[in-house]
Amino acid sequence: MLKLTEIKELVALLDKSSIEHFEYEKDGNKLLLKKSSASFYEMTRGIEAPQPVFQPFAPITDLVRTQETSRNEQTQTDIKPEMSGSVVKQILSPMVGTFYGAPSPEVGPFVTIGDHVSEKKIVCILEAMKLFNEIEAEISGEIIDIHVNNGQLVEFGQPLFTVKVE
Repeated sequence: MLKLTEIKELVALLDKSSIEHFEYEKDGNKLLLKKSSASFYEMTRGIEAPQPVFQPFAPITDLVRTQETSRNEQTQTDIKPEMSGSVVKQILSPMVGTFYGAPSPEVGPFVTIGDHVSEKKIVCILEAMKLFNEIEAEISGEIIDIHVNNGQLVEFGQPLFTVKVE
């Protein structure tokens, strides 16, 4: 059998190495050394684990921002000067996903700049987890800008289109 000093040396070597498990057997005697599998929070019992923060999804109607533009200022939506004084809204992504501007590669896009849309008009498809979600305009007006490219990954709340409200 191993001496106590030899076992202590093995423990120290195991601690310094990336080895998680060590077994030694001689003359019917067996020694098994394992690194602790306790999580950080189990090892530090006095410290409370952080709690996850849950935030509900915003309704899609809350995802449409209204912006007033004046003649002398250009907003973050890059509204052209001829649009000054008009009300514009952005259609924002209601989810994280891949943007598709057309129902298939062989067919034209749902909308292009200059097209008029109504509230129920489908403007794009967002693919999320192999599901294809049709996104409706939910506002009426003229498409004046498309902010994303076909096949681009979009984030929740990211502007997809800018619409000049009728």
